Formats: sequence, C-alpha cells, structure tokens
Amino acid sequence: MREAYHEELASIGVSLVEMAHLVGSAMGRSTGALIDADLQLAENVISGHDKVEDLQRDLEEKAIMVLARQQPVATDLRVVVTSLRMSADLERCGVLAQHVATVARRRYPEQAVPRDLRRTVLEMGQLAQRLMAQAAEVLITHDVDAALQLEKDDDRMDQLHRAIFQHLLDDRWDHGVETAVDVTLVGRYYERFADHAVSVARRVVYLVTGEHPDEPAGDPPAAD
Repeated sequence: MREAYHEELASIGVSLVEMAHLVGSAMGRSTGALIDADLQLAENVISGHDKVEDLQRDLEEKAIMVLARQQPVATDLRVVVTSLRMSADLERCGVLAQHVATVARRRYPEQAVPRDLRRTVLEMGQLAQRLMAQAAEVLITHDVDAALQLEKDDDRMDQLHRAIFQHLLDDRWDHGVETAVDVTLVGRYYERFADHAVSVARRVVYLVTGEHPDEPAGDPPAAD
C-alpha cells in the first residue's frame, strides 16, 4: 500500500515535469512563429495547448485521489497542495504561449514585430524557454540553489521588458499604434511567462525547506 502511495506522489511530479517541457517548447515555437510570420507553427501551438490542459486535469484528479484515499500529512500534504499550485502556474504558461502565437496568426502574412525590435523579442522568447527548462530541471532535482538562481536569471527578462517600453516611447517610433499594441502585449506575455517559471522554482524551495525563499530562516511560512 505504501509503495503504491509513493508511486502516486511520484506520478504527480512526473506530470509537472512534462507540463514544464510542453509549455517551454510551446513558447519556443510561438517565438519562431512570431519572428518568422509562420502561420502553421502558430496554429500548432494554439491547438497543442489541449495536451497541457489534459495533463493539468489528470494531475488534479491524481492529487484529489491521494488526498481522499491516503489523507497525507506534513511533507506529503505539502507536496500535493504545492503541486496543484505549480500545475496552475504551468497551465498559465501554456496560455501565454498561445497568446504569443495568436498575435503571430492575427498579423499573418505580416510580421507582428518590427525589424528594430526583433532581436529584443527573440531574446525574450529564448530566455523564457530557458527559464522554463531550468524550472523543469529544478522540479526533477529539487536543487534549492538552482531554484534561487532562476529568480536572479529572471532579472534579464525585466531588463528586456523595460527596453521594449523605452523603444515604444522613443520619438522615432514610426510603426503605428497597432504594432505598438502588439509589441506591448507580447512583451507582457513573455514577462509573465518568466514570472510563472520563477513561481514554480520558488514553490520547489518551499517543498524542500518548508519556508518561502523570501522569509528569514526560522520564521513560519506564510500562506500562499
């Protein structure tokens, strides 16, 4: 019985890792669709989100069954509850990748991102994918130091996000309001995707230590 219980808990972790890989890949492909005005790639990302939603529903069902059958306490209870929260973060990342792909589809056959911002947007997309890959690795290893490093690595995304706004506010901007709206939205989608990746990593820290990473050692963990 206990072996089956631990297998159920492990299965929840495997689902989280699979979700992280799927949404990271989706954001990478969305970026390609955006930069290259690739309609087929955008459509693939949009339709492919069903797989992420299926995984989240499956994970929720597993978690509910564990709670009902096993009535876990202490660390195991923390694993189940925190996993549910992480799955919500990851599902939202999949939606954000969809949003990027939708911008690409809406502007096809034109490119939504003007040439002078493509390098910045491409870096944001690549960074978002890399941060999610790091989050997936942290889910596997439970490496607290790596989880905390991910939050530091997210600083670059914030810099890129600010750079987009600076570019939009420059008097030399001549791409029109519609393009400005597209670029603003895309920048926000990448920034939020990165925030959710950081959130997953922070929750892993909580799983391992029982404390949220922004709290002094010894203080009781605050409610999520």
